Amino acid sequence: MLLVRPFSRFASKSRLLAALTVLILALASEVRAGDTNVAVAANFTEPAKEIAQLFQSSTGHRAILSFGATGQFYTQITQAAPFQVFLAADEKTPKKLADDGLGVADSLFTYAIGKLILFSTNATLVTGEQTLRDAKFNKIAIADPAVAPYGAAAVETMKKLGLYETLSGKIVQGTDIGQAFQFVDTGSAEIGFVALSEVAGRSDGSRWIVPANLYNAILQDAVLLRSGVGNPAAEAFVTFLKGPEARKVIEKYGYGTQ
Repeated sequence: MLLVRPFSRFASKSRLLAALTVLILALASEVRAGDTNVAVAANFTEPAKEIAQLFQSSTGHRAILSFGATGQFYTQITQAAPFQVFLAADEKTPKKLADDGLGVADSLFTYAIGKLILFSTNATLVTGEQTLRDAKFNKIAIADPAVAPYGAAAVETMKKLGLYETLSGKIVQGTDIGQAFQFVDTGSAEIGFVALSEVAGRSDGSRWIVPANLYNAILQDAVLLRSGVGNPAAEAFVTFLKGPEARKVIEKYGYGTQ
């Protein structure tokens, strides 16, 4: 018994030290983990959600996502909205923020290349460019071209085809590409210009992938905002977005990558 007691006390101390070590490591992990508020262009909603989950699993940090139109986010950021990272639907808005001193110029990069499609839930309505020429629909949805790059691309496409004046009376505008898609998906508009990513994985309806030569390339850039400098979660999210896990998700949703 004299030999057993010291061993038992030693074993108890060892178990206690092991438990304390685990607790300390867990607490340290919680201290290191943090949150970042990320403004995300509406077209990138679904891939951003998936990337945020992978980001949290990989790093412990949490990306709190807000979705909307790029132009609206620009206005909000200039008015001190609490975002640390911005994923835009174009390349010029993040650059403008950097030029304004609100974004970190060295952090600018293209995270996705968007693709515009013409979509309808009607399985036979969209057959290609001819669908626009025939105009056998009452309403065509687009995002607001003043604030949403996909909306601007839709207008550019119609003008290149010489159809904008003909179709202008049928156009209904969503505040962003997400709302334009809702108009089509709910039947409020029979047809609409939306992002390919919004119908990724869907086999219903009919669609036409608009040829890239009909609109300027939709280069979607990200930027670390000045308010995110020194925020480990914000800086880690920007890094993660460039990595292979995020790239795989981005390509899965129909975007191009550089």
